[in-house]
Amino acid sequence: MHSFKYIDGKLHCEDVRVEKIALEIGTPFYLYSYQTIFNHYNSFKRALKEIDPLICYAYKANSNMAICKIFAKAGGGAEVVSGGELAQALKSGVSPDKIVFSGNGKTEKEICFALKSNILMFDVDSQAELRLLNKVAHSLGKNAKVVLRVNPDLNPQTHSYLATGLKKSKFGFGFDQALDGYKLARDLENIKIAGIHMHIGSQITSLDPFVEGLDKIIFLMGELKKIGIEIEYINVGGGLGIVYLDEEPPSLENYAQVITSKLLKLKVKVICEPGRVLMGNAGILVSRVLYRKETAEKTFVIVDAGMNDFLRPAFYQAHHEIKPVRQKEEKEKEVVDIVGPICESADFFARDREFPKVKEGELLSIFGAGAYGFSMASNYNFRCRPAEILVSGEDYFVIRKRETYEDLVKNEKMPDILEI
Repeated sequence: MHSFKYIDGKLHCEDVRVEKIALEIGTPFYLYSYQTIFNHYNSFKRALKEIDPLICYAYKANSNMAICKIFAKAGGGAEVVSGGELAQALKSGVSPDKIVFSGNGKTEKEICFALKSNILMFDVDSQAELRLLNKVAHSLGKNAKVVLRVNPDLNPQTHSYLATGLKKSKFGFGFDQALDGYKLARDLENIKIAGIHMHIGSQITSLDPFVEGLDKIIFLMGELKKIGIEIEYINVGGGLGIVYLDEEPPSLENYAQVITSKLLKLKVKVICEPGRVLMGNAGILVSRVLYRKETAEKTFVIVDAGMNDFLRPAFYQAHHEIKPVRQKEEKEKEVVDIVGPICESADFFARDREFPKVKEGELLSIFGAGAYGFSMASNYNFRCRPAEILVSGEDYFVIRKRETYEDLVKNEKMPDILEI
């Protein structure tokens, strides 16, 4: 469900022509639909209303302040994995008691910042982190509320880079090590055990991994009760997949039915951490064709966006639908590689794809770019990162200006030995 559609052969985001934005602000740019984001959040909330979870939007998916503000105003919390994301959540108006700090490599500085901000809890990843958290909390005269991230050792049936719940994963306590982790947490003076956290991966398109993971977490909950540790929260993480091409992810209703059937009877507070499912199909990347290039082997369509702007195709070999901003006749098709200007062979958005024949200067839109798009962008090849635009009805707003060459060097400083 999204708000990108063709009207009279021209792509619109809600009621605004994409071409109009491109002419006025240039390319490339990310474009988001406010209505789609709002609808996705409320659909997620309605589906899970029986257990009334705390919905902590995963900032890693897209941390633009305007996007984060939409979720904050809707009553959502935040799942953050860095001090920067925590600062962004607070600036976006998220109440500290709705913020969960995840991640396997929190620094002492970040832990101190989070404790002073009075966040809800930490998702703790290791015994070493527990000890550091206890030390910092003691120095501040505070108690740190924690859930331990438990690795259920199961295959989430997704891309290997997106699987975080396998035994070999860097994340979480191994299932056979979890009891020892909880015993340590119980013995630490400034640690307060709140519950269990499970996050098995991302872009999951089957309910089976969620069922298997929850069964293991519920079993562990029983084992903890035997040693006197009561669980108040179960954090089920995120990971629900979306449609990029022909995937068939579970509906929100079916996903909610699984979560609800497993957890409602336990009388625990539930936390969810959706990211991609809220933002993925709420955004596109708009780019302009620079050149057509034909070789003996290939026809290349070279565009002004690159892998530095949108990394997923190169990094995950991810398929994203690409469409001309102006509709084309179906009969005018050819097989092409759609590539960017970066000096890497991996700089592509599509390979050997049948695509409408386009000319230099035409606009293309890359769909499913609302999550893990700008948040993974870089300045590789010393390129300026693109603008971000939010559309609401008939209006659009620049929510991040395009970087300039001056922006690229503003934090650099010339040492005296090189001054002339």
